[in-house]
Amino acid sequence: MNRHYSLIISGLLFGLMSAPAAASDPDIQQLRQELELLKQSYEERINALEARLAQMTQERKVSATAVSPPVARDPGARALRQGQNAFNPGIAVILNGKYNDYGRDPNDYALPGFQLGGEAGLSSEGLTAEESEITINGNIDDRFYGSLTLGLHQDEDETEVELEEAYIEATGLAGGTGLKAGRFFSEIGYLNRQHTHTWDFADEPLAYRAFLGKQYTDDGVQARWLAPTDTFVEIGGELLRGTGFPASGADNEGKGAYSIFARTGGDVGTSHSWRVGLSGLWADARERGSSGDEHGHGGGGVEPSVFDGDSDLWIADFVWKWAPDGNPTERNFKFQTEYFDRREDGTVAVDDGAEISGYSGEQRGWYAQGVYQFRPRWRIGARYDRLSSTNRGNDPEVLAEAGLLSTHDPSRASAMLDYSRSEFSRLRFQYNQDKSRPGEADDQLSMQYIMSFGAHGGHQF
Repeated sequence: MNRHYSLIISGLLFGLMSAPAAASDPDIQQLRQELELLKQSYEERINALEARLAQMTQERKVSATAVSPPVARDPGARALRQGQNAFNPGIAVILNGKYNDYGRDPNDYALPGFQLGGEAGLSSEGLTAEESEITINGNIDDRFYGSLTLGLHQDEDETEVELEEAYIEATGLAGGTGLKAGRFFSEIGYLNRQHTHTWDFADEPLAYRAFLGKQYTDDGVQARWLAPTDTFVEIGGELLRGTGFPASGADNEGKGAYSIFARTGGDVGTSHSWRVGLSGLWADARERGSSGDEHGHGGGGVEPSVFDGDSDLWIADFVWKWAPDGNPTERNFKFQTEYFDRREDGTVAVDDGAEISGYSGEQRGWYAQGVYQFRPRWRIGARYDRLSSTNRGNDPEVLAEAGLLSTHDPSRASAMLDYSRSEFSRLRFQYNQDKSRPGEADDQLSMQYIMSFGAHGGHQF
């Protein structure tokens, strides 16, 4: 460009030198002014283009570590190691805040027929900072990868720090095998392994609240195998300590739970992809307390209870995604559903163990949801949840006090709208018509923001 500029200037100077002698001084002066203006214009244009080039180069470097698009087209392309980034270690921060409004008292919340545990329950009413996350991850060497995630949340007047994940993972193993050890979200189901800021709704499905205490995380080891086939096929298992709900007490010398999982998926043409999975979790619960033990009340007139026994859970999941020609930028749609079936056998105690009953529980639950991105940055979604239980025991009064005997089947319908300025920011509005408790429906409104900055790996399928 500078060469072209020099040729133009030289041509104009040559024209001036070869101009007829009859040209008047005012004419020469005007040509000189036009030449000076032309020179300034070209210099400004060159500077602007150079600045734009530098900006685009910097943006390209930053985008290399950005979160991947919300719809992954090919589940078979899932690598054994997820979330690689250009930094070692990479540091990411997730900010999550809400405003919640409920039609009924959230302190009386309960799911009839189910023992609530873990972090199950409703978020605080009004303005709340919810939970923020700090994640540090990266390659340790050519054979190991490490990740650490801390959750920070407010509990009354104190800020609590929770160790969500802290694991190492072997990379580059032969034969499509993968190994993980430490604390991690279990691979059971579809939604459980995903961090909450990646969920499509502001809260968890009722089934996750009832069966997993919101989300199952535990200490243990995991092994998995990715088949060398065109169709995505993966199987694996986990040996876990057994401290997270629905397990408790770290029975069997700290080997109180184990799981298996299998999933397969593939593409249908260039615009559709699918995944189906089946997983099981077997847990030994020793003095597994309900949420009422932690907060000082049972909720909904339910007494705090303690369960001792075996808890066996099966989960089936199915996901279908659509994006025109595999490009989710403009439009995309995702449908997902999971079905839960659990059997529990043991004893239930209330009133600090003064009253005990034998207990045999049969519990089921499912949810189905669809999320449609109808234009860039804008999405709408709908979800429906339902639970049911058939619990028995030799002392129905004890089970009734623990909230495990009920003819009411909890259900909920949800609608949401969200806007993402970029893959690092999201604003969401959500409405729930919650019929978890008998009586009138609870109209629940939530406004949420999710902001992330730092090196954040791509999300899973």
